[in-house]
Amino acid sequence: MDLDGARTLVAGASGALGSGIASALHARGAKVVVGGRRRAPLDALASRFDTSPVLFDAVDGDSCRRAVGEAVDQLGGLDLIVVAVGVAAFGPAVDADAAVVDELFAVNVLGPMSLVRAAAPALAESDRGRAAVLSAILADLPTNQMAEYSATKAALAAWLDVLRRENRRAFGVLDVRPPHLDTGLETRALAGIPPKLPEPRPAAEVVDAFVAALVDDVKVLGWDPQEKKLVSRGS
Repeated sequence: MDLDGARTLVAGASGALGSGIASALHARGAKVVVGGRRRAPLDALASRFDTSPVLFDAVDGDSCRRAVGEAVDQLGGLDLIVVAVGVAAFGPAVDADAAVVDELFAVNVLGPMSLVRAAAPALAESDRGRAAVLSAILADLPTNQMAEYSATKAALAAWLDVLRRENRRAFGVLDVRPPHLDTGLETRALAGIPPKLPEPRPAAEVVDAFVAALVDDVKVLGWDPQEKKLVSRGS
């Protein structure tokens, strides 16, 4: 994908990873609109990008759709949507609180689905349309004390795989499955205490690999736990 001038929405740009991706894409010449829940960090980014931020809540499908529509109107179309939203929760599977599970799936699965569905018509009209969604290594390696969290990432990855096959002539789909990162996501969990986690990798490492995967039209950017590096699958 040619990123120069690419009309881009980064949803979840108020978070550490999303903001890093937005900045990296802007540095490569993309025209970036940032979206998320928290106005202050979005305003700071948007002022650098000479665009206006869009606000949405991932648990509200209508707000997701409105935000995408506002970004498309502002950019005059859409070549790329990046979805970097997510929350965590920990604890034994049999002890999971129903309300926590509902919110996990709303944010980690239904929100990204709503955002990409809303963007699909504009992406299909672009000659370089692409949807890039951050899932997680848990899609490949479900982990004890993270059953529901793992299930959300597996569900999202499965949906992205079907989306890619169904729309292969309309737009591309990149599924990014990073390992545990130094973004502090585990400290903001909806519930529970995280189990012993691997040493976090720097988010900047994922940002660089993400941009390279976009340029190379990679389908899945996963984590190889033996090699301890991100690896591309399919192009």
